[in-house]
This record gives sequence, structure tokens and C-alpha cells, in this order.
Amino acid sequence: MATNRTFTMIKPDATAKNYIGGILKMINDGGFRIVAMKYTQLSKEAAGKFYEVHSARPFYGELVEYMSSGPIVAAILEKENAVAEFRTLIGATNPKDAAEGTIRKIYAESIAANAVHGSDSDENAQIEGSFFFSKLEQF
Repeated sequence: MATNRTFTMIKPDATAKNYIGGILKMINDGGFRIVAMKYTQLSKEAAGKFYEVHSARPFYGELVEYMSSGPIVAAILEKENAVAEFRTLIGATNPKDAAEGTIRKIYAESIAANAVHGSDSDENAQIEGSFFFSKLEQF
């Protein structure tokens, strides 16, 4: 059963290029309500823990380095069928394959520097949101 919340991060490449406002506008215009949000920077240890599921993959070290290289914006979003709806809004991982008008088509540089993270399942949305936010920080 689909839930009504998902998790996202605006990644270091997008924050460095001052795309936060544009991305948040697209999120709001897409009908999502922000129920938790923070501007922060992951330590290498925190990035490693967040992406632990990928620890056996060859790109893990680079991913940890990249995600701890600068500030990010973490947010929990709410909308009916949130995970699927947000995955549609952000577009394909590779911005060259992303549909016109999606966040990644507009703001991403490459597969690695693809501007935003979006949860891939309801279960992961809950896990990822809880990594950054306590229940007291969600509205």
C-alpha cells in the first residue's frame, strides 16, 4: 500500500549552484507539502551510514565523498502516492534520459551529480526520513 510521504535531498552539486529555490518551487508546484526540512552537511561517517546499502558497490567510496563534499537540503514531502509521484517529478537518474520539465532534466549535471535524491520505496522513504528527522521535527 502506498504511503503519502517520501524523502528527498537536494545534493551538494545543486546547493553549490544555488538551485535550492528553483527545486523547492518545483516541489511545491508539484503539489507536495514539506513536512520537515533542514539545511545541513553530512560528515563522511554519516554519508557512509546513510548509503550503507550500497557499501559493496564499486561507486560507494565516491558516493560518500561526493555526498559529504558540501551542504545538502534534506526534506520529507507529503502528497498522495508520494514516492511514485516524486520519482516522476525528479526524472531519470541520468539527466540525458530524464523527461522534459523534470528536476533532473533542468538541474542535474550527470548521473553522479544528479541534483536530487528521491526515495525508491515507501519503506526506504520512512527509513531515510527517520535518518534525518525525529518525530518532533515532522509536521
